[in-house]
Amino acid sequence: MDRQVEVVAGNHVVVRVAGAVVVVAHRGRGRVHPDAPAMRAAETLAQLVSEASEHAPQGPGRIIAREATRWLMQEAEQVDGSPVDLGILSGSDTGGVAIFLHGSVTAVLAGARGVEYYRGVDAAFTVDRFTEPPARAAALFIDDDRGRIPELPERGIGSLVEGVAAAAGAVVWFEGERTRARDRVARPAAGAHHRAEPSPTSQLDAQRPEPQLPPPPTRPDRTPEADARQGISRPEPAEDPRLAETRLRGTNPAPGPDPELERRMEATARATSLTVRVMGFTCARAHPSDPRSAFCTVCGMPVDQTQQPVEVVRPPLGMLVLDDGMTYLLAADAVIGRDPENSESAQRGLVPVKIEDSSGGMSRAHAEIRLMNWDITVVDRGSTNGTRARPAGYRDWIRLQPNQPMVLAHGSEIQLGNRVLRLEPAAPPPFG
Repeated sequence: MDRQVEVVAGNHVVVRVAGAVVVVAHRGRGRVHPDAPAMRAAETLAQLVSEASEHAPQGPGRIIAREATRWLMQEAEQVDGSPVDLGILSGSDTGGVAIFLHGSVTAVLAGARGVEYYRGVDAAFTVDRFTEPPARAAALFIDDDRGRIPELPERGIGSLVEGVAAAAGAVVWFEGERTRARDRVARPAAGAHHRAEPSPTSQLDAQRPEPQLPPPPTRPDRTPEADARQGISRPEPAEDPRLAETRLRGTNPAPGPDPELERRMEATARATSLTVRVMGFTCARAHPSDPRSAFCTVCGMPVDQTQQPVEVVRPPLGMLVLDDGMTYLLAADAVIGRDPENSESAQRGLVPVKIEDSSGGMSRAHAEIRLMNWDITVVDRGSTNGTRARPAGYRDWIRLQPNQPMVLAHGSEIQLGNRVLRLEPAAPPPFG
């Protein structure tokens, strides 16, 4: 069954492509137009999603997250020189839903146990999560200026099959089947061709593996939308204004993070990453790179090892991936804990990275990540239960000595309380 994707009235960009839903914030004046930065970003992301779906048709979520992160790091700000607020809902290879957020975008999951919210502004860089398919709906909304968390609107009749629309967000309905005549699989008219292949936009539809069933009886009242889901023809991008008739209902202000703290975190990360200069090489694309590496730290291209080192602006050195899929880009020194915002380290300018931990084994400001030249180090801050690290390829954990830095290589893991973080490269693997 193809999921109904309903757009919510607004002036941002929503795209449905290859079964995924992409939202991009339009921060310019006036209505969004074809040459707007949001449209250019949406087109790039749509192409990225389409290519990822070709490589992993059963669930491209992981590839989408990796490629979108790479794009954000290398090219996103070249669109108009400012950060891009975006969200992507896609299928995961586990049969669930993959959520990717950056900036002022909120994902809402409505299921049997209530409503869950994931906010891009809560992450140091991106939100990258995999969840079970919700019982009712999954939605993406661009945050408004007041930081309100939206509520799901009542279900309407609109459906974006594939294409682009101006909207404030989009809702993917998982609850119940649609009963409109256009959604019934119809019998082809005399002489018409009929294909029984599944829809190419069905990644979000596969909640769990199901046995193959024969196609249901058909009726002659076919429409272009029904044909599109059967793969007969590719519809033009939807521009019908009726698709954006559902209105978003306002709610009380969300108990989100302190906006002043968010601004300080972003400013600290940007200022630090832009002012740290080190000796390094440059690749053919002029990216700064670790002189010890044969491949570019930024794009993964081979680097001429015979060149003379020059002073370069240090790029992000890696990415911490939490055990629940949350990611933190390492562009500046950071302090990690269950409540690090008011710690002495944060007051010194380290980026606070807050991690939830119900075990009681994580301190408020548990450990620090320090970037030293081209190295990433972890330092235990004298926490009660200690910090453990496991180098890549090792079986046993090593307990760190308090206040003694340990250099981490990509693939290493860190254990704080009951949570585990893995260090991954920020650049793509060599040769893509």
